[in-house]
Amino acid sequence: MKLTVLMDNNTYIDQYYLGEPAFSVYIEDGAEKILFDTGYSDAFLRNAEQMQVDMNALTYIVLSHGHNDHSRGLTFLWDKYDLKNVKLVAHSGVFVPKRYMGVDVGAPFSRQDCIDHGLQVIDGSRPVKITERLTFLGEIPRVTSFESREPIGECTDTGQADFVMDDSALAYEGKEGVFIVTGCSHSGICNIVLQALRMSRHKTVSGIIGGFHLLKKNQQLTETIRFLEHYTKGMLYPCHCVSFAAKHEMMNTLPLTEVGVGLKLEVE
Repeated sequence: MKLTVLMDNNTYIDQYYLGEPAFSVYIEDGAEKILFDTGYSDAFLRNAEQMQVDMNALTYIVLSHGHNDHSRGLTFLWDKYDLKNVKLVAHSGVFVPKRYMGVDVGAPFSRQDCIDHGLQVIDGSRPVKITERLTFLGEIPRVTSFESREPIGECTDTGQADFVMDDSALAYEGKEGVFIVTGCSHSGICNIVLQALRMSRHKTVSGIIGGFHLLKKNQQLTETIRFLEHYTKGMLYPCHCVSFAAKHEMMNTLPLTEVGVGLKLEVE
């Protein structure tokens, strides 16, 4: 499996790509070409063109959750490319309108909008097999006691608190363990790891890239570090929604690498 980071908050020195507080990764696994999250604007497309990543070759689009820093770029993608043969994997909650602190933060489209633009929508509320070794994890059971269970705003159609139940991730069955690609980990990075391991023959995680949603030095961070130290044996690539303070604390114990637009990884 090959991964290329098309969008992140961070860019590398001397590599002149665009960055924004958003996330998008291009994944190649055999014949399948997968776009995991679409950033906030058209910037990920401009980066992809500069990297010579051909969006005409896409076979899948996967949305980790419905927040617009991971989904809004889809509207720019379908304005520019024909998506009629592309499958969209997304939890049904991705299409629920969301608001946080008075600002609309949900995906700016409906399920029907996606269908109208030619996408074949696949319900990701349950696990979905993308390739023989790559799986969308579906709705993540929230079983850890230390990961946040606070809502992030509200669902504007019902007025109910939004616990971002649509948040999920991808898991790749590698030779050395499970490799996880996550968007924001609102469901808890440790809960995501546990879900990936439930579905795997492996007992450990060989690596994780994406947002861990760790912003403060607190008990959740302490317990998460302890958990990851036990379950992971490879490199970690926290980015997007992980603060400098959290990364600093994690680096005392865990192997971390800086992430930026243009990062390329290959996982066996």
